[in-house]
Parts: sequence; C-alpha cells; structure tokens
Amino acid sequence: MLKLSVKPGEYVLIGDDIKIVFAGGSSNNIRILVDAPKSYNIARSEALERYGMAPGPGNEMKHYRDREISPEAKEKIKAILMAERRKARKNG
Repeated sequence: MLKLSVKPGEYVLIGDDIKIVFAGGSSNNIRILVDAPKSYNIARSEALERYGMAPGPGNEMKHYRDREISPEAKEKIKAILMAERRKARKNG
C-alpha cells in the first residue's frame, strides 16, 4: 500500500485514465474527486457494507443507471423500422 501526503488541488494518477484529486477537508473528513472511465467500478466501503457486498468480481455496483427501453417502445421502434424498410423497397 502506498501512503501519500497531498495538499488541496494536488492529484494522483493511476495508470493513464484514473485521476484522484484531493479537494481538501477537515480533521474528520477528506474530500476527493475521482475521474475515471465508467467501466471502472468505484464504490465507497460504506456503500459495500450497507448492501452486504464484498469487493470483487460479481459484486459490482452500478453508479450509472443503464437506460432501459420498455417492451412497448421496442415494438414501436421495430414497427417504424419495418415500415421504413418497406417504403425504401417500394421506392427503390
């Protein structure tokens, strides 16, 4: 484990695509900013404990909501695409 002393505004780079910025704090709290791709699972220990999860594969928490399309919307999209294809064949 690496132990660092940093000042507000300083940052640590992990690899090429993760940046951790020390934003300041008080004697009981430290504020950090984590800039990383969405593909990385980043979770506070408190959140893992709250949900009874251990860190590791299979226990990834989603912090970015996956947008779901309702079955009705999928059917409407499918119908529109089919109509457009028919129109293109008819005119083409």
